[in-house]
Amino acid sequence: MDYVNLSEEALRTFTINIFQAIGVPPDDARQAADVLLKSDLRGIDSHGVARLSGYVRLWEKERINPDPKVRIVHETHSTATVDGDSGLGLVVAPKAMKIAIEKAEEHGSGWISVRNSNHFGIAAYHAMMALEKDMIGMSMTNASPLVSPTFSAERLLGTNPICYAFPAGKYPPVIVDMATAAAANGKLEIAQRTETTIPEGWIQNKHGHSSTDPTELRKGGALLPLGSNPTHGSHKGFCLSATVDILSSVLSGGNYGPWVPPFVAFLEPPSDPVGLGIGHFLGAMRVDGFRPVDDFKQHMDNWVERFKNARPIDESRPVVIPGEPETAAEQDRSINGIPVIRPVYEDLKHLSRKFNIALD
Repeated sequence: MDYVNLSEEALRTFTINIFQAIGVPPDDARQAADVLLKSDLRGIDSHGVARLSGYVRLWEKERINPDPKVRIVHETHSTATVDGDSGLGLVVAPKAMKIAIEKAEEHGSGWISVRNSNHFGIAAYHAMMALEKDMIGMSMTNASPLVSPTFSAERLLGTNPICYAFPAGKYPPVIVDMATAAAANGKLEIAQRTETTIPEGWIQNKHGHSSTDPTELRKGGALLPLGSNPTHGSHKGFCLSATVDILSSVLSGGNYGPWVPPFVAFLEPPSDPVGLGIGHFLGAMRVDGFRPVDDFKQHMDNWVERFKNARPIDESRPVVIPGEPETAAEQDRSINGIPVIRPVYEDLKHLSRKFNIALD
């Protein structure tokens, strides 16, 4: 596969400058870029700078407000609903998570439901913000309807990711970050760009039959829930996705189910919205609200060690702790640069020419 290796600094500067070029204030531009770069650094290439041109196209369609007035519209001591004013989810979600953390500092936990936002990048970024305060973080978002519920050929749910972040002591934090679909849509996009097939069980065609064609969504097909089919537990993925949808948007007043606006600019949002924009749900819990932090971290380390030492089926494939591959990728890419596949690099070069902003 053809890659172009770019430094973190070059990509970060370029991304900040692109966001500023579409009217995002400097601080917000740095925040948005930080979310995308964290994705690339952690090896989640589908949600990093590969998405940058998508945000620009949404801005061109006037579906993103580059300078939103993010505000609390409903509040108790430990909860709040935040309106993102159609801003970048890359900006709205971190602001909402900061509110969750502030509430947790004062009241033990903080829970924020967000409406009127847009795609917020990787869920891990927002959940991991709580780690800096020795808290457990949680984040989730609903997304464009690309997933069929179990037994359906109709697309009603998004990939609806969910993330939990747990601090540890001498080991890296445990980060449970996953889509509630069999695969994230970004993985299909990468497969399309690299002209490769996808594994069986990720997607079905418009008739409900399994396919390995990553372009099937364009033909009326759908992603499958986590579990892929009823025999392998797809009803569990459906239930998890439903939970994300309800907490993110039914609770906040955002759009849910088939009314969630699409991320791609060439598709128009539904003409009969039931709410405002995309929704998120974020939370933070103080560990010391349950037990002393040092005790918790000591036992987290013990948990990690026991699972790492689990007897493997194959000695060459030991148990992988949630978040371990991403931590390793971040350590490597911070030093050696970020490999960008050629089609994404060409997208970035197009933006470079469009806005007259140097890339490398």
